[in-house]
Amino acid sequence: MAFGLTWQQLRDLKLSELTEAADGWAALMRRADVARERVDGDMSGKLTKTQESESAESAVKRLKRLSENYHYIQTEAGLIRGALDCLATELTAPQRRLRDALDDVASLGYKLNVNGSIDYPAGGKDTLTGDAIPGGSVMGNNGLIGAGNPGLHRDSNGMYDPALGSNAPQPGILNPHRAKAQDVADRIAHALSEAREIDERYSSALRDLKAAPGLTVDRKTWANVAGDVTAVGSAAREYLADQVLDKSPAERKEWWDHLSKEERQEYITSFPDVIGYLDGIPAAARDEANRANLPLVIASLEGQTADGAQDKLAGLKGIQTKLSENSVPPMYLLGIGTEGKGRAIVSYGNPDTARNVSSYVPGLGTALDADFADDTVGRAMQTARDARQYDPSTASIVWLGYDAPGFTDVTSTTDANNGAPAYNSFMDGIQATNEHENPHVTAIGHSYGSLTVGTAARQDGGIPGVDDIILLGSPGTGADNASELNVGKGHVFAASADNDPVSRLPSMKDLVGPGILGAAVMGSNDLWFGTDPTSKEFGATRMESGDGPLPLWLSGQGPTPAHSGYFDEDRNPSAADNIARIVGGRSDSITTEAPR
Repeated sequence: MAFGLTWQQLRDLKLSELTEAADGWAALMRRADVARERVDGDMSGKLTKTQESESAESAVKRLKRLSENYHYIQTEAGLIRGALDCLATELTAPQRRLRDALDDVASLGYKLNVNGSIDYPAGGKDTLTGDAIPGGSVMGNNGLIGAGNPGLHRDSNGMYDPALGSNAPQPGILNPHRAKAQDVADRIAHALSEAREIDERYSSALRDLKAAPGLTVDRKTWANVAGDVTAVGSAAREYLADQVLDKSPAERKEWWDHLSKEERQEYITSFPDVIGYLDGIPAAARDEANRANLPLVIASLEGQTADGAQDKLAGLKGIQTKLSENSVPPMYLLGIGTEGKGRAIVSYGNPDTARNVSSYVPGLGTALDADFADDTVGRAMQTARDARQYDPSTASIVWLGYDAPGFTDVTSTTDANNGAPAYNSFMDGIQATNEHENPHVTAIGHSYGSLTVGTAARQDGGIPGVDDIILLGSPGTGADNASELNVGKGHVFAASADNDPVSRLPSMKDLVGPGILGAAVMGSNDLWFGTDPTSKEFGATRMESGDGPLPLWLSGQGPTPAHSGYFDEDRNPSAADNIARIVGGRSDSITTEAPR
């Protein structure tokens, strides 16, 4: 055991010193934050409002650079604090197990050697000769295979065997001390192996947390910080899993509620990518964490070309622009991510304080890109503004927490099956954090998103907390009847504009049989993913949605404007108003039309 952390070092390690160091970095983090606020508000802000000159503009630019420096210090200090605090916490268990084992060595009267081996005394009798069985020495088996396990030895075939070695007992010769010594040695080896893994994990992350000489905070700097955030989060993965990751949204909310204000701020600063995407964490905290993490993720994507990086970059920059617009209702950023086709969860209105909350799942072709920031996010804003006419206490969310299919894989249920559990977890989090005892919650699925919502609704217990379901331009939900969606068929609403081709996509058997026109003539209600939600057979309430714009060149509004226009007051005023009424808790006042 000549490499890495020794048992003596682990035994003598004062974890309180790591915690105190973490507290020191936390204090630095808070001072940098206060300094930054003073620069932005008391200095730069006042100068901008009161002075108009070249010298004033130059001073504001320098103050902006100073503000960025303080921001950088705050972020890096928070990461160091988080790493040190988690390191101290994780080392507590192996240190305790080591010290317990050392106490047992002392109570048994054995000798623990510098290399971790244990000498045990003579004991028992040789069953063949009657002589006392001599003592010996054992090494601990830490459970690893290979050179990292000093308690393993090779047999004649070169295979590792913990029972072999120069002091291995012979058949029929048993010293009762040997088994006890081996047990204690194994416990020491296990504790030390675990501590070494923890130490190396955090040491690797902390080695990267350093600034180059002559600090200049630019795009490259923030890209490096993004890597630091990932490194610290990865190092602390086991700690975070134990604390919060492997918990239900309700348990996470309870955990958050028991943290002090300072502790919450430290988690947001140290682990913004984790806190920002964690269901069950209050919306205001998720928003703060994601706003802090957004420029880091943007910087990390600059110059990249693989895996749709530039599309994601355009989407995130578009969201960043909208965040700066101070919209009414206010915008909350509840999640961002670069995995797959990108992730983004945006709410207009605070879903924790609103009596009415809707969560809209987009469908075919949706990804984190410029169109998402310009168009898809706008649908959530439009719904929030329209629904507030019926109840001002309303929040509207667009949830891109899964990979929506493209044209090549839209006929598969795979993306919906993968997205449904994530959507249910998110909605469970909304239920956990909303301050009202019984908020009115609406799930909205558009296009392929209606299959994702339908799949989520058909899971055991349905979508957590959902009262109403709206299906727009649906190619089917995977269900044959509205009653399968676990909200009662009277709370399922469907809309299909007559000029929407997606809501008329026939089933496979109809496609290979009579075809689209033949299926329509024969009166088939089978769509690609199940029974047509607007059909009488399905049993949902069909909202009035009219004809919608004509497709392609006939309307000049794109290839399928009727399919994309349900939220749009200009393209489909009846559907947009009906959506708003349902979301605002006024489903009793919607306009309807006859089912197909």
